[in-house]
Amino acid sequence: MSRSGADLALLLLGGFRTLVDSAITELAAAGFEDARPVHDFAMRAIAAGADTASELGRSLSITKQSAARTIAVLQERGWVTTGPDPRDARRKRLEVTPLGFEVMRTGEAIFDRLREEWAARIGPAELEKLEHHLTTLAGPQPVRFDSPGWLAQDTTG
Repeated sequence: MSRSGADLALLLLGGFRTLVDSAITELAAAGFEDARPVHDFAMRAIAAGADTASELGRSLSITKQSAARTIAVLQERGWVTTGPDPRDARRKRLEVTPLGFEVMRTGEAIFDRLREEWAARIGPAELEKLEHHLTTLAGPQPVRFDSPGWLAQDTTG
């Protein structure tokens, strides 16, 4: 049975959604009830050097206002804090806290376990083959930090 290109896109999205929904549920059980994919993208971007709202917005391809709202949520949860900028005393720079890094590490461990479950369901060789083919098609770095902005982009204007 041949599927359409749209079916393929939906299957890939469904696989992503299945993994993410499971991870969010498990993160909640681990005490991180409000963790969402955008939070992980934001913390990874901050850890990689996007240490202001403007830089985070550019990195995620979202508005500065959206970045500021995301930062406020991350600060409220204790996952990100601000510290003095060693280059400019007037400026505060964003930093991922130890708790923020714990959220990311916990999520990574959950995704590793979910991958093992998929390997058990279809076989390790089949999963490795699937990953190989997806890497061939999408490239070695298929998702960039700007994915949240890309997903939410307004294509009407």
